[in-house]
Amino acid sequence: MIKIPFSKVTCDGNELNYVTDVLKSGWLTTASKALALEQRFVDYTGAKYACAMNSCTAALHLGLEAMGVREGDKVFVPAMTFTATAEVVRYLNADPVFLDVEYGTNLITPAILQDAIKRYPEVRYLIVVHFGGHPAEMVNASQTGIADICKEHGIRVLEDAAHAFPASINGHRIGGIGDVTCFSFYANKTITTGEGGMLTTNDEEIFRRVKIMRLHGINRDVWDRFTSDKPSWEYDVVAPGFKYNMPDLNAAIGLAQMERAEMFRADRQRIAEYYYKELADLPCLELPGCKVPHEDHAWHLFPVVLNRLSPLSRNRVVEMLSERGIGTSVHYKPIYRMSYYRDLIGADERLFPNCEKTWQGTFSLPIYPLLSVDELDYIVNSIWEILV
Repeated sequence: MIKIPFSKVTCDGNELNYVTDVLKSGWLTTASKALALEQRFVDYTGAKYACAMNSCTAALHLGLEAMGVREGDKVFVPAMTFTATAEVVRYLNADPVFLDVEYGTNLITPAILQDAIKRYPEVRYLIVVHFGGHPAEMVNASQTGIADICKEHGIRVLEDAAHAFPASINGHRIGGIGDVTCFSFYANKTITTGEGGMLTTNDEEIFRRVKIMRLHGINRDVWDRFTSDKPSWEYDVVAPGFKYNMPDLNAAIGLAQMERAEMFRADRQRIAEYYYKELADLPCLELPGCKVPHEDHAWHLFPVVLNRLSPLSRNRVVEMLSERGIGTSVHYKPIYRMSYYRDLIGADERLFPNCEKTWQGTFSLPIYPLLSVDELDYIVNSIWEILV
C-alpha cells in the first residue's frame, strides 16, 4: 500500500553544510546565523526590523506584550485558528473576543472587522490570521482594508502569519504591514528551522522591547558581549523576560530553506492547482476559496469541506483515507469549542455560523513539494472512489 504522510520536510539544499559550519564554529546558540536570517527577512518582507524566536508562539506573545496588551484588555481573535493565537492573549491575562470568519477562506474580512468594532467599540487590539497561507485583505486600492480600518479606529494589529510565508496582498508582502507580524518555521511550514519563528515590525520601540524580552530581559545580546574586543561581561536585567531566542543551529537550517522559499511555494501552488482541477466536479466536496492571485498565496494548507451532499461523515472519510495510507488533518476545531475557552467565555455557537459550517466537514489534504504526480493521482482517485 502507498503511504503518503500529511506533511514531509524537504531538506536537500545547503542545510547540512550550514549546520556543519555552526558545529565547527563552536558557537551553537544565537549568533551570526540568527542575525543573517533576521536580515534575510528584513530584505524579503520590507519590514524595518526582524527578531528570530524559538517559536511563532513566542513571537506572538512578545509581539502582544510590546504592543501594550495588559491584564484586562480585550483582543479580537478569529475563532478558526490554532490554539496559540488565543493562548498568548491569556498569557497576558487579557481576554480574547472571538470573531466568526468568512466561509471558504476562514479569514477575518474588512466587513467582519467593521461589524465587530460596532459590537465591541472598547477593543483596541486585533490578531489577524492569514489562514492556510491565504493573506487577509490588509490593504486594498480603496484604502478600506483591515489595516486602514484599524488605523481609523486606533486598533493595533498583530498578524499571525504562521501559515503565510511567503505571501503577498495587493502588492505588499506579508511581514511589513501591521504593527507586528509573526511567522512560524515549524516542520510542516513552507520553510522550516525544525522549531522556530520570526517577528517583524516597522516600529523601533516594539523591536527593542521584543529583543530584550526574548532573552531574560537582558539589555545586551550574549553574542554581542562575547564577541566584543573589550572585556564586556557586564549586563543589566531591565525586565522579567523570557527564554525565546533562536539558536544558530536552527537558524542555519532556516538560511538554507530561505534560498528555496519561492521554489517551495511554487511547488505547493502546483499541487493546489492540481487539486482544484481534479476535484472541481465532485459535488459533495467544497474546495478552499481563493481571492488572490495564486502566486500571492503561500499554500500552507489545502482545507476542503464536505457538504450536505456527502454520503459519509468527515470522520469516516478521514478514516477511510487513512486506511489507504493517506494522511490528513483537521484545521481547525473552533477555539470557542475547546473546554478551556468554553468554560472561560461560554460562547454561543450560533454567533459563529461560518465556523460551525466549516469545521463539521473540513479536513486538509497533503500539500508539500515532495508529492509526486503518482501520489497526487492516488489521493484524488481515492477521494473519488470514497465519495461517489
